[in-house]
Amino acid sequence: MVQRLLQPGEIESLDHNAIPRLLLPHPATLFAARATRLRQLAAGEVPGIPVEEALRGYLGLMAQLADAQQAVVAGSVAYQVELPPDASMKLAHDHNMPPLPVSGARPAGWRAVFAALLEALKPGVEASPQLAPALALLRGLNDAELEGMADAILNGYAEGIDPLCAPFIAAALQVSWSLMASRLDPAWAQPLVTGTLCPVCGSQPVASVVRIGGQSQGYRYLHCSCCESEWHMVRVKCSCCEANGKVAYQGLVGKDADPQAANVAAAGEGKTLDKANDPTKVARAETCDDCHTYRKIFNQEHDYHVEPLADDLASLLLDVLVSEAGYARASGNPLLWLKDEA
Repeated sequence: MVQRLLQPGEIESLDHNAIPRLLLPHPATLFAARATRLRQLAAGEVPGIPVEEALRGYLGLMAQLADAQQAVVAGSVAYQVELPPDASMKLAHDHNMPPLPVSGARPAGWRAVFAALLEALKPGVEASPQLAPALALLRGLNDAELEGMADAILNGYAEGIDPLCAPFIAAALQVSWSLMASRLDPAWAQPLVTGTLCPVCGSQPVASVVRIGGQSQGYRYLHCSCCESEWHMVRVKCSCCEANGKVAYQGLVGKDADPQAANVAAAGEGKTLDKANDPTKVARAETCDDCHTYRKIFNQEHDYHVEPLADDLASLLLDVLVSEAGYARASGNPLLWLKDEA
């Protein structure tokens, strides 16, 4: 029996109640898994994501940062991060707004998380001398500077951000929001009017991932850059402009070597079209010729240990190649901030 492939309009009309539309984070294991993946990437142990030598040291440093995040989550300071008042979350819910908005007041405990993160990083200075100047700068920030940079990071502004400090401040914010998000009921959180922003906190996604296992098998999820939640979006849609006519996939191999790449989106979700464990399909850029942007998509069907934020950080070669083809990156990675040459 030949199974009929679903067309884009049919995919969007499916009963999505059967699809887990929101996957909340599990901070207790999330950051440890990220640290492990970053070290594997830095060691060149992920065939689908070649890493240049110049980047490997930075990935190792970010693995130490993920270790520190894990230590903070496991410590007593995590209990200082409290959810917003029930009334404010209910109001947001009733108006289809994020219940934990990054544009709102930050949880009082976030500063304690930041301080604990710096303490957790101290033992790593001997192994990573580049940590010392970063920690000195971070400890020297006054309240206004710290809160100003946190505002800029949460709103995606590069202006006024010190690239050396930003990943560490972003890491403290990730811990704070992921702890809050993990305490929500996924069935309660409402989808937003736009599917391009996180329904939990309103942040941009850092990348998307095709998950495997259970009801999530074969479905694409966008991964939040702040609270670490993931939400479902069909693969026929651009994750930036939501158009569905000109989406294609670009990989780290020549177009002729991957003839299915531009057609995978129209084949429908929940289906496995490609042979599993194909390194060339672990990391690809989803490009859109309507808005001329791209966002990376990582496929767990081809590498079980895919970690969207770590894999996005390590695959800078893909960014370079897709940018040279004329596409702009849709949103950044919170662990990498480049100097504004303007």
